[in-house]
Amino acid sequence: MSNPANPIPNVSDEPQREHRPRVLKGGSIITGISNSEVGCTLRNQHESGAELKIPLEARVPDHFLLYVPLDGIAYRCEVRWRHNDRIGVQFTSTEPKPRLHYG
Repeated sequence: MSNPANPIPNVSDEPQREHRPRVLKGGSIITGISNSEVGCTLRNQHESGAELKIPLEARVPDHFLLYVPLDGIAYRCEVRWRHNDRIGVQFTSTEPKPRLHYG
């Protein structure tokens, strides 16, 4: 029987996911291939990464620049996982707004 005053800690080999606030921001994946851009939506974002919703037919490389107009900066990204129309990315650095972006 568990004691609510002294709960048993969750002992697991699985890493704890950090809190990822839900957002709904537009972004552009800039691949660097012939100035190619893929529109996307940020579904959640945290200090070190984000979950992006992309078109199913989109070809997104493992490393790219993600420009988020609402933030006013671009994030260098590395894809950590892919599932259907969603990808999880880790931010590796930031850059100013790309010169070739229209927004």
